[in-house]
Amino acid sequence: MKTGVSILGIFVADTAYLASRMPRIGETITGSGFSVGPGGKGSNQAVAAARAGSEVSFISRLGRDTFGEMALKTYAEAGVTPKIVQMDDLPTGAAFIYVNHENGENAIIVYPGAAGSIGVEDVEAARETIENSRVFVTQLEQPAAAAERALRIAHAAGVTTVFNPAPAEPFPESIFPLCDYIVPNETEAAALVGFPLPTQDDVRRAGDALLNKGVKTALITLGERGVLYHTEGHSVLVPAVASGPVIDTTGAGDAFVGGFSAALARGLSPVEAVRFGCATAGISVTRRGTAPAMPKLEEIEALLARGAAA
Repeated sequence: MKTGVSILGIFVADTAYLASRMPRIGETITGSGFSVGPGGKGSNQAVAAARAGSEVSFISRLGRDTFGEMALKTYAEAGVTPKIVQMDDLPTGAAFIYVNHENGENAIIVYPGAAGSIGVEDVEAARETIENSRVFVTQLEQPAAAAERALRIAHAAGVTTVFNPAPAEPFPESIFPLCDYIVPNETEAAALVGFPLPTQDDVRRAGDALLNKGVKTALITLGERGVLYHTEGHSVLVPAVASGPVIDTTGAGDAFVGGFSAALARGLSPVEAVRFGCATAGISVTRRGTAPAMPKLEEIEALLARGAAA
């Protein structure tokens, strides 16, 4: 019997710097804060899904170093089952994150380290884990060839597939038909379809373009505007779910993907799962950091209950 969520992706140690703006080339400015914590899109999504109530397996590579130890401790605390290869010749990845301390906006540079060497052999080694999941998730921080192989395995086994095409890197067109759900933000969606998305009509037009490429459902995340759920027969803008003042948007997309995938695995309908993902993201942006900001199931359910009662 299929159960839970499996995720292929990378872990990096997030080094986050708070300041009023980014420095210019050759300039040094004084920051207002600093933190080090667990990150990486796939890893963040795994933590989010586990805290949101799902069984989760995370497939990746780590270095045998301090940051790798941080990753394994994170998974133990969150209840994520690691399917990890540890390497002696490559370090665990790291990310530079600038966060504007006034509005929470961010800019990021990622070095994937050991996880950048994830290959189809890692995916094949995790085949049973993927095939036995209800939902499989991947992104583009690891090589696209590994993502495609994993999506093919999941698709052939009848596992629901969720593809987060982030960062906005080139990938084979053959990936699109393997996607039950593709989850780009508006910038990534614009890169995929070749036109900007300033209006809701443009967003829906982008959804149509993604369906024409072979995906079953497009979920285009739009920040505070919510998420467009778009299929051939149904298109609805699911509003964002606010939880409090926004202080850090860094992990919002990962919170949405993790919460959405956990909800799907638990049997919620797709639109209910989108609302659940929006609530997960709505809580995460009220906290600093990425993985540490992911809310627990009872917090998400309480926020949704408050919204339903309002």
